[in-house]
Amino acid sequence: MKKLIVFIGLLHFCALSAQNWTADDAKAFQLNLNAEFADAKQSPLEKSDLKKFSGLDFYPVSAKYAVKARFVRTDNQKPFGMKTSTARLPMYVKYGVLYFELDGKKCQLNLYQNQELIKKPGYEDHLFLPFSDLTSGKQTYIGGRYIDMKKPKTNEVLIDFNTAYNPYCAYNHQYSCPIVPLENDLPVAIEAGVKKFHY
Repeated sequence: MKKLIVFIGLLHFCALSAQNWTADDAKAFQLNLNAEFADAKQSPLEKSDLKKFSGLDFYPVSAKYAVKARFVRTDNQKPFGMKTSTARLPMYVKYGVLYFELDGKKCQLNLYQNQELIKKPGYEDHLFLPFSDLTSGKQTYIGGRYIDMKKPKTNEVLIDFNTAYNPYCAYNHQYSCPIVPLENDLPVAIEAGVKKFHY
């Protein structure tokens, strides 16, 4: 039996200002992610998939999915064990809520903070944004996708869905991955970021 490897995220941070977004940022994200997956030392792919790996399948980069959102901090939140694909229950705190509009629909997503990860140098301001949407289980991974962010410095932030990536569980069952909370299921199709794995 393979040793369980705990997933903590790929840590590609999206920008915090919508004015700073460029398509080049998202394209760089894609190149970096493909480079990580092609590197046997850090790739989550199984050996058989790694041998034939030529790149992940991405939606075209689109400014439509670099969305301005209003951030509201949630104070005095109690830590809770987030469900995962295994029995593991990592402790998270609901850090805030992001409110935005897409395709004419009002949407909101909860931002979470991993209580163990923030103790590691360099990750003190890391936030976790898991979500599912109308593409989940169709064009994208059925379990939803993730975005990594930093603590907002203002009440207006950018959600760059072009940097949405799959949990490692989409590629290899030896990983333990957080399950997207039901409250982060969006009523729209997010046609941006990584698509499902086809191997």
